[in-house]
Amino acid sequence: MSSVATSPRVEAAIPTFDQVLGHPAPLWMLFMSEFWERFAFYGIRWALVLYIVAQFHGGAASGQADANLTYGSYLALVYAGAIFGGYIADKIIGYQRSILTGAVFMAAGLFMIALPDPRLFKLGLATIVVGNGMFKPIISTIVGKLYSVSDQRRDSGFTIFYMGINAGAFLAPLVTGWLANSVFGTEATPAYKYVFIASGVGMLVSLVWFYVGRARLKGIGAPEPEAAGPQRVIYVVIGALFAIPIVYFLLALGGQRLQYVLTVLFIILAVMLVMEGIRDGKVARDKVIAMMIIFTFNILFWMFFEQAGSSFTFLADEIVDRNLGSFVFPTAWFQSVNSVAIIALAPVIAWIWIKLGKANPSIPRKFGLGLVFNGLAFLLLMFALSSLVSAAGKIPFWTLTAVYVIQSVGELCLSPIGLSMVTKLAPVRLVGLGMGGWFLSTGIGNNLSGIFASAVSGEGGMTTTSALSGYTFGFWALMAAGVVLFLAAGLVNKLMHGVK
Repeated sequence: MSSVATSPRVEAAIPTFDQVLGHPAPLWMLFMSEFWERFAFYGIRWALVLYIVAQFHGGAASGQADANLTYGSYLALVYAGAIFGGYIADKIIGYQRSILTGAVFMAAGLFMIALPDPRLFKLGLATIVVGNGMFKPIISTIVGKLYSVSDQRRDSGFTIFYMGINAGAFLAPLVTGWLANSVFGTEATPAYKYVFIASGVGMLVSLVWFYVGRARLKGIGAPEPEAAGPQRVIYVVIGALFAIPIVYFLLALGGQRLQYVLTVLFIILAVMLVMEGIRDGKVARDKVIAMMIIFTFNILFWMFFEQAGSSFTFLADEIVDRNLGSFVFPTAWFQSVNSVAIIALAPVIAWIWIKLGKANPSIPRKFGLGLVFNGLAFLLLMFALSSLVSAAGKIPFWTLTAVYVIQSVGELCLSPIGLSMVTKLAPVRLVGLGMGGWFLSTGIGNNLSGIFASAVSGEGGMTTTSALSGYTFGFWALMAAGVVLFLAAGLVNKLMHGVK
C-alpha cells in the first residue's frame, strides 16, 4: 500500500470565545449539559442489577449472573453505539443536532424502563443505547473543537469537563437512592420506578440546557449548509427507530455471543480509521495505529473497572459491613464515592500534569499508570477477602470505599487523557468516528466486565470465596498489562509523532 500523503487537511478555524476561568466560555455550557446527562445515566447505574434480581428473579441470588450479563451487555451497547453516533454526526446531521436527537431518545428510554415488564425494560434499555450513541461521543468531540491541537490547556479542559461528568454522577445516586429507599420505598423494598423517572427528568434538563446554550458555540458543531434542512434529521430518527429492535436483539444475545458482534465492529472500525490514515500519509497512519494500541489496553481497564455497577454492587449489598453505628450506609451511595474522589482529585491531577512540564508522562505511560492503580484496588480486595472477613462473613466498610478511591486515581490517569488523545490522533475528517472507536473499546471492556462479574457471582450468587478468586485474577491481569504498556511506551510514542 502506498504511504504517499494526499493534500493535508488543516484544522478548522476556531472562533474567538470569551474566556471564563482561563477556558473558552462554551466549555461551561457543555459541562452542565454533560452534568445532567450523567445524572440521568448514573442515576440508574446502582439500581439496574438489584432491580433485575428483585423484579424478574423474585429476589433469588441465582439471578445475579443474569443481572450482571444484562448490565454488561447494556453498557457495552451504550458505548458501541458511539460508532454509529460518530458517523451520523460527522457525515449526516452535524454535532449539535446529533446531541439533541440523542437526548430525546435517551429520555424516552429512561421513562420506558420505569414500567415493570421485562420486554419493555429491555426495549427501554435499547432506546437509551440508541440515544446515547448520538449524544455521548459527540459532546466530547465538541469540547475538543474549542481548542487547537497545540493549545496546552487542552488536557486541562478535558479534565474540567470530566469533573462535570462526575459531579452529575455524584449527585445522581444520592438523589435516586433517597427517592427509592426513603421517599417512595424502604431499604428493604426500594421503589426502583422512581429511580428511573428521576433520571428521565434529568435527561430532559440536559436536552433543554444544550438547546438553549448551543448559540454560544458560534457555529461549532452546526450542520453544513447543504445539510441544514430537517430532512436528514427525519431520516436519522426513522433509522434510530428501526435500530431499537436490533439493539433489543443484541441485548437478548448478551455475554459471549454479543462479544463476537462487538469484536467484528471493532475490526471494521479499525480498518476504516487506518485506511483514512493511509490516505493522509505515513504520519497520520502511524497515529491511528498508536491510537488502536491504546484502545486495546483501554478494553482491559474497563473490563475490571466496571465491576462497580455489577459485582461490586452485590459485594456492597451482601459482603461489605455497611453498619456504621446506628446508620446503615445505603448500597446506592457507594456509586458516589468514585465521583467524590474524581471531583476532589481531578484538579490535583490536572495541576500535576501541568507542573511536570517536560517531565509530564507520555500518553501510553499515563495509561499504564491507570492500569496499575486499577490493579492495586483489586489487591486491596484480595487482602480484605482473605484476611479481614468477620465471623459474620463481612469485610470492613472502609475497604470497598478505598477501592473506589484507588480506582478513581487510575481513571484520572486514563479516561480524560483518552478523550483528549482521540481528538489529537484521529484523522481530521473522522474525529467523531475516532471518538466512537474510543467508546467502542470501552464498550467491549464493559461487556467483558459483565461476563467476568457473572463468573464471580456463579450460579448461586456471590460468596467471599468466589469474589476472592475472581478479584485475584483481576489483580494479576491489570498489573501485567500495566507493565507491558510501560515497556512498549517508547514504540507507541514513536508512532504518535510528537503528540503529547
